Amino acid sequence: MRKISLFIATSLDGYIAKPNNDLSFLKHVEKEGEDYGYSEFTNTIDTFIIGRKTYDYVLQEIGSAFYDNGQRDVYVITRTHRPSIGRTTFFTGKIPDLIEQLKSKEGKNIYCDGGAEVINELLKYDLIDEFIISVIPVLLGDGTRLFNDGRPEQLLEFVKAKSFETGLVQLNYKRKK
Repeated sequence: MRKISLFIATSLDGYIAKPNNDLSFLKHVEKEGEDYGYSEFTNTIDTFIIGRKTYDYVLQEIGSAFYDNGQRDVYVITRTHRPSIGRTTFFTGKIPDLIEQLKSKEGKNIYCDGGAEVINELLKYDLIDEFIISVIPVLLGDGTRLFNDGRPEQLLEFVKAKSFETGLVQLNYKRKK
């Protein structure tokens, strides 16, 4: 069965963005030729789930080809109905229904690329199977938290940890059943 993976970076104090959705802290660990396993990871997926704010940010900063390269399905979680564009679907329904639908299909794994609202909605229903969290060596003090309060407790099983010379530490856990 397909699994849902979270592959995301966070500050040491648990923020995935500074105020105003500022991701500049990620530049602290940029290093030419180093993608922290992202390319290898994306070879295992064929579907993205992302929030509309994250989608809009990536479109503005990188361009639409980052997600919709013709080889992957993209589901943008949004409150506003919009027509599909290529393999990008703007989904306004309930996330558990979407996950059930996606997991019932044949294919590679599913990647949740954020944002925080979508991640926490998936956590609310215990739908994330794998957590790959890159910890950036910075304390931001404020911003968008990776994990919100008020979600159910979930036990995780340690898979591996890897450190990089930039100070980034990547933690990999899977959901304990």
